[in-house]
Amino acid sequence: MLVSIQPKLPMRNKAKTKKYYIDFLGFTAYGSNEYPEYLMLEKDKIQIHFFLFEALNPKENYGQVYIRTNDIDTIYQVLLNNNVPIHPNGKLGVRPWGQREFSLLDPDHNLLTFGQPTN
Repeated sequence: MLVSIQPKLPMRNKAKTKKYYIDFLGFTAYGSNEYPEYLMLEKDKIQIHFFLFEALNPKENYGQVYIRTNDIDTIYQVLLNNNVPIHPNGKLGVRPWGQREFSLLDPDHNLLTFGQPTN
């Protein structure tokens, strides 16, 4: 019965969040962006929503999203080519649980982890 999920992550500045996800990660705006305190973005078949939290301390943000992919090598290379910083502890590699993964932090330190099974 469940068909999709749209995680909601905090953002301090809507314009900066929108620019990062669109310009660096290749997302597009979804729906109406007329809400000053809310942002909806999508890429391929996923959406990520954001709510305004101006008082957020990025160093204390534990927002996380795990994004499954079927072409992790291409995504990783595109991000490298676009000079998107990869998390220092999250370079592309095989993890003990059998996933090829990498991670990055957005401007508000929301952790985005991309993963693909090794088999």
